[in-house]
Amino acid sequence: MEAIVKNYKRGRKTMTGNQLVLISSKVDSKSKASALVGKKVVWKTKSGKTINGKIASAHGDKGAMRARFTKGIPGQAIGTKIEIVE
Repeated sequence: MEAIVKNYKRGRKTMTGNQLVLISSKVDSKSKASALVGKKVVWKTKSGKTINGKIASAHGDKGAMRARFTKGIPGQAIGTKIEIVE
């Protein structure tokens, strides 16, 4: 399943560089997003490197998900596709 990187997890004055908010066209409710918690996600760079993470929780009521990575994700990732490994 594919998702799109929407933004970093952030507050008014803070930004968490290793957590991303993901949206998918197949997930449209909080219950569907909660069912994906624990699944692995893989973001690939243009040069072929991969950064692995996991879906940590649902984000809001409309099906967005929060993914946590071991390393920080670069700003070029926003708006790109990310793979959810089932």
